[in-house]
Amino acid sequence: MNEGDSKGNKVERKTIDIVHQGLAKRYRAERRFRLYGLTAILIGLLCLAILFISIVGNGYKAFQQTYLELEVFFDPALLDQHNLSTADYTGLVKSNLRTMFPEVRGRSDKRQLYMLISPGGAFQLRKMVLRDPDIIGRNISVWVPADDDVDMLMKGHFKADVAESSRRLSDKQLAWIEQLKEQGKIRKEFNKTFFTAGDSREPELAGIWGAAVGSFFALLVTLLLSFPIGVAAAVYLEEFAPKNRWTDLIEVNINNLAAVPSIVFGLLGLAVFLNFFGFPRSAPLVGGLVLTLMTLPTIIIASRAALQSVPPSIREGALGVGASKMQMVVHHVLPLALPGMLTGTIIGMARALGETAPLLMIGMVAFIVDIPGGLTDPSTVLPVQIYLWADSPERAFVERTSAAIMVLLVFLMLMNAAAIVLRRKFEKRW
Repeated sequence: MNEGDSKGNKVERKTIDIVHQGLAKRYRAERRFRLYGLTAILIGLLCLAILFISIVGNGYKAFQQTYLELEVFFDPALLDQHNLSTADYTGLVKSNLRTMFPEVRGRSDKRQLYMLISPGGAFQLRKMVLRDPDIIGRNISVWVPADDDVDMLMKGHFKADVAESSRRLSDKQLAWIEQLKEQGKIRKEFNKTFFTAGDSREPELAGIWGAAVGSFFALLVTLLLSFPIGVAAAVYLEEFAPKNRWTDLIEVNINNLAAVPSIVFGLLGLAVFLNFFGFPRSAPLVGGLVLTLMTLPTIIIASRAALQSVPPSIREGALGVGASKMQMVVHHVLPLALPGMLTGTIIGMARALGETAPLLMIGMVAFIVDIPGGLTDPSTVLPVQIYLWADSPERAFVERTSAAIMVLLVFLMLMNAAAIVLRRKFEKRW
């Protein structure tokens, strides 16, 4: 009997030793797994930080613009009193520049002098005269935008101490800029034009307002169509549709559509809305319709998940007190599922805001200067505007591309933050 007990104790000790050895091995594996996970998170955060630092470092200076002060004499001889809108405002700028630098004589030197001022200076004087014609014949100090090369020099993107052939500004132009600095006639101000103007061939005159308005109209159409249609489809599939092979086929197709590349929806919009229905190209209406097709699967899936999260006891209690199935859905289930539906909708809208490929297919890549005033006016959107600027060779457009990306990221973060706030505020925990 004692011999049997001793054998049992030996077996038990061997088993415990084996277990301890295995535990130590599993603990080491767990520590390694945690280390791998932490390393992956740190690498991801590092890459994200590098991306943001690169974007901000390239773009924050675009929020400033260099301006030159001109003592403008609104010469009646240059301004046609009968047609002020077509008067020679460019000649007015040139005349005042020659007055500021009387030593400039040659044609080539004058051309270099005129290049210090942006073409927007003439448009600014035109606006002033049209707004108040009484300034004709008076001397007024006006700050006008400098050319993009001057702006890049003032922001430190161009070096002045290199050979003349290696920079975009000549020695004479640098001397005139230094003279303006000494006189206090050159300075950097907040770049309001970037937020209030449309696109332009001149970097110093280009802004994101036209693209922002186009994005707003396109997202408005997307929201007005995708939210009610998506919610109605989710409610029908989850609460009313019979469970058979047809509804199973519809559900599978909805899930597949959520994973379809966005450019496919652009091809569909090109074939249906432009070629078949004949809608105008590069219009927010068509862009909104295409984005609606793209976001509908996401909203339907999120809405169905929100409906499934409502406890069955809510439905049973409503039906138990005599409510019809429609009343049960409308008055009890839908209000409880609405926060999840709104969250899915906002996430889908955020995805639509950042899309470029489907909108390129319907012609929203056009160069649009005017601010769109309606759903059918030609326009572009922020991601496409970024794409267009990124393809421009001027250094100033690189700066504005990064600045526009910063603005787009701010909008996306605000939309995702709104989704989180709505979920936390209205979500019911059972």
